[in-house]
Amino acid sequence: MQDHKQRFLFPDSDIRGELVQVESSITRIIEGHNYPLAVQGLIGEAVAAVALLASTLKFKGRLALQAQGKGPVSLLLAECTNEGELRALARHSDGQDWSQGDIQTLIGDGNMVITITPDQGKQYQGIVPLAGDSLAQCLEAYFRQSEQLPTRLWLASGNNRAAGLLLQRLPNQLASSDANAQMWEHLEALAGTLKMEELLNLDDQTILHRLFHDTPPQLPEAQALQFGCTCSRDRNRNALISLGSNELQMLLDEDGEVTLTCDFCRNQERFDAVDLAEMIKEVVS
Repeated sequence: MQDHKQRFLFPDSDIRGELVQVESSITRIIEGHNYPLAVQGLIGEAVAAVALLASTLKFKGRLALQAQGKGPVSLLLAECTNEGELRALARHSDGQDWSQGDIQTLIGDGNMVITITPDQGKQYQGIVPLAGDSLAQCLEAYFRQSEQLPTRLWLASGNNRAAGLLLQRLPNQLASSDANAQMWEHLEALAGTLKMEELLNLDDQTILHRLFHDTPPQLPEAQALQFGCTCSRDRNRNALISLGSNELQMLLDEDGEVTLTCDFCRNQERFDAVDLAEMIKEVVS
């Protein structure tokens, strides 16, 4: 299965939907990390969620979901670009009982931040409390508070795969308020019959036919999704330069080199004594 996102539209209504299925990206995200299964599941749901939410981007940029709390998972971060590049990470404590996988147990009391960052233009950020037993419920609360658009999400993750379904009612344009309300109630009830194992394991066509065969949606071309990381040697070099000449001199004197590891992709960049000396010269010049 190729990682992808499928948009679908219901004719003569102002209701849209998205289906996301990712597998190779999840494998790439979790490899090299010793994530407990419960944390892997949370990461998978977050990746599916940002892929769904990034469909709202009408410009070049990225959307990030970040959740922080007082639970054993102190940080959950997932990002998706307008071109469908995904990456994610989590930070967690060790020695925990990971048998409970709900978001309140894993992350606990905290906040969720949705950040939209255009390549050009002003950054937008929305913050809501982590109110809900699942990531999907927390995101629905975000839409109620920040976007004020009726939105339902279903997220599933397991066996190095993740999937998501989104339904959203847009402002009335193609149909009347009453007609949209009636259609929304009908579609929401149908989508609510979907089992999580079906969302995770069935293909798009089967899911959409299973749910909406009496009101078949229109299907624009699907968008491919893939893992993508923005780390580079130049970015790491700039990060080291930002430490200043004193810190760089300490690294040079004590170790003679430094190796930086990307938290997302685990790629390593080594800077030797010559590299450090050149950076120090650049800072003081």
